[in-house]
Amino acid sequence: MPMTAAASSRVPSSAQTGIHEHLATLLDRHAAAPFRKPYADYNRAAFSASCERWQRIAPDAPLILDSCCGVGESSIALAKAFPDHYVIGVDQSESRLSRKSSGKSDYDVLPQNLDLVRADLVDYWRLMHDAGIRLARHYLLYPNPWPKIGHLSRRWHGHPVFPAMLELGGVLECRSNWKIYVDEFCFAVERLTAHRVACEPYAPETALTPFERKYLNSGHALYRGVVRL
Repeated sequence: MPMTAAASSRVPSSAQTGIHEHLATLLDRHAAAPFRKPYADYNRAAFSASCERWQRIAPDAPLILDSCCGVGESSIALAKAFPDHYVIGVDQSESRLSRKSSGKSDYDVLPQNLDLVRADLVDYWRLMHDAGIRLARHYLLYPNPWPKIGHLSRRWHGHPVFPAMLELGGVLECRSNWKIYVDEFCFAVERLTAHRVACEPYAPETALTPFERKYLNSGHALYRGVVRL
């Protein structure tokens, strides 16, 4: 896709040329020692409130989690695409969640089967895990790639919370415009779960997030990894 005049996004630049040489060691270390960071009170409150709304509005509906949902555009689209599911979009930024994306009418009234939650996913994922919640689907769309070699542990698959996140199950999908990120994600999932998953080129018919739209308009190749856990 040719780059449009309004698009100026760049593919992440990194000295790293393949899967990080320390990723396997890091994954094994995290799998052997569960992450025990204390929960923040605001995350406990946010988790409890979101579970209460889910049980009040659609207690029998399968759950979809849209992690790092930003302004919630993807969460709204997912709620409309899966009307028989309940969708929770989580982002740590209150300003992003409260933003009305370019005045779009979709944001005037949220779907009934949707909740947007301000919380830190490091806690939210573990609280879900502790509560025994299993997801139907889980989306990780264009997370911050942290492309510097020294930033491996800041990528979700390099973080100590990653093993607990995988135990939430469901159809897990990660998308990025940096192929190395998805290659590492697939490597990490397979190493910790033995589920085979491969990085694949992806060309959506309709952009699901503002970042996806920007990357498509900039002519970027997009990649995703999808696995049923």
